[in-house]
Amino acid sequence: MFRTLRSPGVLLTTLLAAGILAITMGTRQSLGLFVSPLNSATGLGIATISFAMAIGQFSWGAIQPVAGAVADRYGARPVLLAAVVLLSLGCAVTPFMESGFGLVVAIGLLTQLGAGGASFSVLIGAAARRLPAEARGSASGVINAGGSFGQFLFAPIVQKLIQSLGWASAMGALAVMALAALPLVARLTRPVAAPPAPHAEADVGLLRTLRSALADRSYLLLHLGFFTCGFHIAFLVTHLPGEVDLCGLPPEVASWSLAIIGLANIFGSLCAGAWVSRYRSKHVLAVMYASRAVLIGGYLLLPASALGFYVFAAGLGFTWLATVPPTASLVGKLFGLRHLGTLFGLTLLSHQIGGFLGAWLGGLAVVESGNYSWMWYADMALAAMAALVNLPIREARVAPAPAAA
Repeated sequence: MFRTLRSPGVLLTTLLAAGILAITMGTRQSLGLFVSPLNSATGLGIATISFAMAIGQFSWGAIQPVAGAVADRYGARPVLLAAVVLLSLGCAVTPFMESGFGLVVAIGLLTQLGAGGASFSVLIGAAARRLPAEARGSASGVINAGGSFGQFLFAPIVQKLIQSLGWASAMGALAVMALAALPLVARLTRPVAAPPAPHAEADVGLLRTLRSALADRSYLLLHLGFFTCGFHIAFLVTHLPGEVDLCGLPPEVASWSLAIIGLANIFGSLCAGAWVSRYRSKHVLAVMYASRAVLIGGYLLLPASALGFYVFAAGLGFTWLATVPPTASLVGKLFGLRHLGTLFGLTLLSHQIGGFLGAWLGGLAVVESGNYSWMWYADMALAAMAALVNLPIREARVAPAPAAA
C-alpha cells in the first residue's frame, strides 16, 4: 500500500510532517475537555465558552489560506515556527482569562491561529514540494494520520492531567507539550533539492489562480462538502463531553471516545491516502460522508451506554479527518501544486465556517432545549447532502497502475 514511501528521505519527510501535526492537532482537539471545568471555575456559562470555542474553529480555518499563501511565497519554516509558539502562548495564558472576551482572545484567537498555522495547508504543501508525485497521495494519508494519532494520544493524557492537577495546570502542561513541535519543524524545513517534476507547472499568478478557482463549479462543490465536515467535527469535539454528561456517564467516556476517534482515524487516513491513488477522490468523499449519516442515525436509535459511545466513535473516527487526503488531492488535480497551500487553505476555511456553526449552535441548542437532538438531526442531513454534492465534481478517472514486470 505504501511502496512509494520506502525511500528514507521520503519516509523521513512524511513522518516529520505527521509528527508536527500530531502535536498541533492533539493540542487543539483536546480543548473540548476543558469546557466543563472552565464553566465550573469561571461561571461564564456554556454558551459563552462555546462561543469562544466557535471563534476558535473559525480562526483555525481563517488562518489556513493566509498561512498557506505566506508559506507558498516565503517558505514553510517561518510560518511553522511562529505558529507553534503562538499555540503554546494561547494555552499558557488561558488560565488567566476570567471573562468571555479573554477566552475569545486566548482560546478563540491565539491558540487556534497557532494550531491552524501549523496544520494541513502548510504541512501538506511543504511535504508535497519535497516528495515525488507518486508518493504524495500515500504521504498525505500518513501526515493526516499523524493528526489523528495526536488526538488519540493527547485526549486521555489531558483528561488525567485535568483530574489530577486541575484544569489550569493541565492547560499549562499543554502549552509545554506544544513546544515539542519546534525541533521537528527545524528538521522538516531544512533546505533540500526539489524532486524532479514530469513537467513544469506554468505559474499564472496567485490572483488569477484564485479568480479561476472561485469561478470553478467543482471547487465550490468541494467547499460545500467540506463545510459539512467542519460542522460535524467541531460539534462533536466541543460538545461530546456534554452529550456524555447528559447521558449520565462519567467524563472518562468522553475522553476515551475522542481517543478512539483519533485511533480509528489513523487507519482511515492511511486507507484514504492509498485510495486516492486507486479511485476517484470524489467517490471516496461521497462514501465517507454518506457513512456519517448512517452512523448518526444508528447512534440516535440505540440506548446510551459507554460501549455505544465507543462503537460510535470508532465508526465515525474512520472518516473523521480522512476527508483531508482526497480533498487535497482534488485541489491539486484541479489547479496544480504551485498555490496548493493557498487553495487548500481556502477549502479549510470553508470547513471551519462549518466548524464555527457546529460549536456555537451546539451550545445554543443545549441552553435552549436541554439536549442536542436537533443538532444530531441537522448533522445527519448535512452529511447526506455532502455525499451528494461531491458526485458532480469534475475529476478524471484514475489511470490503472502499470502491471509489474
